[in-house]
Amino acid sequence: MPVSIAIAEDNRFALRSCLDKLAQVPHLKVTLTAGDGQALLTALETKSVDVVLMDIEMPLMDGIETTAAVKYRYPHIKVIMLTTFDDDEKIFQAIMAGASGYLLKEESSEGLIAAIHDALSDGAAMSAGIAMRVLKMLRQTAPVALPVAQPVVSADYGLSDREIELLEQLKAGHTYERIATHLNIASGTVRKHIENIYRKLRVSNKLEAVQKAFGRA
Repeated sequence: MPVSIAIAEDNRFALRSCLDKLAQVPHLKVTLTAGDGQALLTALETKSVDVVLMDIEMPLMDGIETTAAVKYRYPHIKVIMLTTFDDDEKIFQAIMAGASGYLLKEESSEGLIAAIHDALSDGAAMSAGIAMRVLKMLRQTAPVALPVAQPVVSADYGLSDREIELLEQLKAGHTYERIATHLNIASGTVRKHIENIYRKLRVSNKLEAVQKAFGRA
């Protein structure tokens, strides 16, 4: 199936470079480009995409603020940051905003394409240097203990019985494919349920969903 991609980039040379890198892959279709965050959000009101390639430094709304807005409104959309910045603060802000990946703009076409596929599979694609910085930040941060057992959802978020069942599977650490097998449903159905759960809980990833639903948000 074709993958619909949006690019938010105010530099026309950087935009052209990104388009050229993606042109070699027929199933990756750039269906939307925007020069700033506000223009992207406006366009997304009428056009559906799977992945956004997001510049950080843009006028009107920067990439981090725009990423947070995109993930709040459309939690199913994967956002990959494309930037020349590799400082720890920008990386941390992008991750906290809900970015699924963080690549330097000089990343090769192969690296960019692989990152898109990783993001669509719920991975976290990063340039090698960025990944090392993230590991360093994690080592400097005290580990957070997740609840061992919390059998009931802590509040009524309008979740269906099936959605609660999926949350319990996520909490147990199962992959989408394993959840599909356990519940005897298609993987695509699992993803649709997860999107609905994210929307109802107003979260952007599995950890936030489990913590909020089971009373640790």
